[in-house]
Parts: sequence; structure tokens; C-alpha cells
Amino acid sequence: MQITTENSKNQTIIITVEVTESDYVDNVNKVLEDYRKKAQIPGFRKGKTPMGIIKKQYKKPVLIDEINKLIQEELYKYISTQKIETLGSPLPIENNIDWENSQDFIFKYEVGIAPKMEINITQKDKLDYYKIKVENKIVDDYCNDIAKRYGKMSSVTKSIDGDLIFCIIEQLDSSGNILKNGISNEATVSMDYIKDDKMKKMFLGLKVSDEISLNIKTAFSNISDLSAMLAVDQNNVENLDSDEFKFTVKNINRLQPADLNVELFDKVYGKGEVKTKKEFQQKVKDEAQLQFDSESNRMLKNDVVNFLMKKFDFKLPNDYLKNWLIKTSDKKITMEQIEKEYEMYSKSLKWQLIENNILKKYEIKVVEDEVIDYAKKMIKLQMKQYGQPEGDDKQLLEIANNVLKNEKEKKKIYDHLYDEKTLSVYKEQFKLKEKSITYDDFVKLAKEKNKNV
Repeated sequence: MQITTENSKNQTIIITVEVTESDYVDNVNKVLEDYRKKAQIPGFRKGKTPMGIIKKQYKKPVLIDEINKLIQEELYKYISTQKIETLGSPLPIENNIDWENSQDFIFKYEVGIAPKMEINITQKDKLDYYKIKVENKIVDDYCNDIAKRYGKMSSVTKSIDGDLIFCIIEQLDSSGNILKNGISNEATVSMDYIKDDKMKKMFLGLKVSDEISLNIKTAFSNISDLSAMLAVDQNNVENLDSDEFKFTVKNINRLQPADLNVELFDKVYGKGEVKTKKEFQQKVKDEAQLQFDSESNRMLKNDVVNFLMKKFDFKLPNDYLKNWLIKTSDKKITMEQIEKEYEMYSKSLKWQLIENNILKKYEIKVVEDEVIDYAKKMIKLQMKQYGQPEGDDKQLLEIANNVLKNEKEKKKIYDHLYDEKTLSVYKEQFKLKEKSITYDDFVKLAKEKNKNV
């Protein structure tokens, strides 16, 4: 067998594979002989069928199969040994083959070639790093949320803002009477879901058995909330016979937040970990900062992607890739569909090539032991959250190994660790200018950046 390459246009090469009879004849004869031993053909005893009959019936499909297996094996071996960096996989160039009468065959394949690049990040490459400030209001809000989470629910006689009001909800007709065969349900109304201020005031100061009537779509703009409240499919909520409903109060519940004291601190962080309100607020602030730093890192990663995509702009063999996508798709797909989605695909591929270059240049690797250690760390955190004992290292390892049997979970951990390591490289290699920013301004900035992508 002889394999040669020639440069083509648009970043592709043509690989020619020349197959002679001596390359495949032994394998073909071996398969045919095996067929002969097993064949049960009328008029002949098992294993005694003349080889001429076996060849007439089976030679062509066996020949095609054996040559294809041979080519696949040798072609990919050739690409590997020649260190050809391909995009996609070799696409056969169609030609007419006389399988009946030929002994030697020539096959041609088109192969997309990855562009050559060297990614260098230096201190001349500058980016802003937005550090989110944890303001006192955010700490207070987080503390209040925790206090509510560990609070107690009690029944009250008169409603105020924030109460949960359990009501009978009945649909009304145009005259204000209960609609015959209309919607009727019992549900809890949370005033947090009422966006219209006038409607919200109607739920203040209510007592058990009080009744109010209102336009439900004006009061509750969220379709999914309405759907749950009325026990009606979301599609049907859009086309109600009437939007007027009567609410009859059956019960009023109020959440009493827990006091910020040692009892609460012990429940949240474990006995003796936090002793004072000041320590509790600092702990909450530190946790909030970790969450915000994750957001800052995510924005930095997006900025790095956009920066490097612009700095290292290069061409792809687009015609080849479009053709490859069509021919290798599991589903039937048209060129028109490819054209619509190709820009997004090509951007993703370009970034993949850049990132692979970065992984190679900076020798970024994730090994199995790191994956197991990370899985054990996550398991310990989960156990702590649910108030369970951590267990010894042997137990953690056993649980971690069970988790990693799930390929999706394993891939998530690998991807996370690669992200952490590449982020460290970006922080070291780029010249970052840290900018302090409030959370609200950070959200606005993120929206603006997304618009410009």
C-alpha cells in the first residue's frame, strides 16, 4: 500500500491511497474460507461448498469490507505518524470503482488542515478585571435571607406586606358573579409576586373571610405564577373567558425571621464556629465575596476569549468544513441549515483551536488524582451542608469513585479544573487592571458586553 499527499486549495490536502492485491488478498481469502466452513447451501454438505460458489456469492462484499477496514487503519496511522493536524475527518472523493474486475484500487480523500499558530500572551496584552464590592446592604440582605430561611411560620389575624395569604380563588363573569363552570382553586398568594402597587395595597389589612375582586393579569404578570395559582395550563392562561377573579381569605401566615444569635449561627455554620453577630456578618461577607469573585472570573474569561479571537484571527477551510458537517451529521441536514449556524460553529472551532494551543504552550493538564480530590472536596461540602459527618478518606474515595462512573459528572469536573488552570494562566500572563465595581453596575456592564458580542 502506498499513501501520498498533495496540497489542495483552501487549507485542505488530498491524501491518495493506492491498494494492491497483495495488501488485502490474504485477509479476503481467510474470511471467504471461514464462510465456506459455515455455509449451508442446498446441494452441498456443510463446509464442502466449492470455493467458486462462495466467491461468486460473497467475494464482492467481503472485498469491500476488508479494503475499507485496511484503509481506515492505515489512513489514520499515516495521519498520526506524519503529524498532520486535521480538522474534521477525511472525506472520500467519489470515483467509480470496478470491484468486479479490478485487483488494484486508488482512493482519494480530502482532509481539512488546522491553521498553524503560536499563541503568545504578554504584559502588552491588557484587560480590566472587575472586582465586585460586597456592600453593607448586600451583607444585610444575605443575613436577612438566612434569618428567614431558619425562621418560623405563624398564623396572624391581619395581613401586612410580605405575608402569605391562603385564598379561595374564583372566576367572575362580567356582572361580578361567580362564573358558571369557571375556574376555582385554593392557593397561597405571596405579595412578593404582585408587581402592580395598587393591586398590592388591596391585599394589605385583610382578615380571614375578607373578599376582594381584581383583574388577575394586572396583578400577576408572570404567566407561570398564574398557571400554578389557578391550576391551569400555561397555554390556557393566555385565553381566559374572564380575567376578573374573587379572592376569599381563608388563612394568613407570616414568616418570623430567626434572631441573629448564637443559636442561628450554630445551625448555619456548626457549633462554636461563629460566636458574635459581627463574626456572622464577616462570614457572610466572605462567602458573598467568593460568589462575586466567580462572577468576576467568568467575565474575565469572556473578555479573554473575545480579546484572543480578535488578536489571533485566522482562516478556516470553510467549504470543506461545511461539506464535512453535512456528510457526518447523524440527521439529514441541508447546506441552507449549515449556512445559518456556521458562523457560530466556526467561532466555537476557532476558540477551541486557540485554547488547545494555550493548553499545549503552558503545559496545562488535569490528572486523575486531581479529579478524585476535587470530587472528594465537593462531597465533603455537601455532607456539611446537610449536617452529615464527613466520613473518613476511604468512605469519601468510595463515594467519589461512584460519582465519577457517571461520564457527564466526570466531564464536568475535568472541564471545571481545566477552567481553573487556564484562568490562572490568564491572570499571570495578561496585564490586568483591577477595577472596583458595585454589583448593580457589574450586572449592567455584563449586559452591555453581551450586546456587543
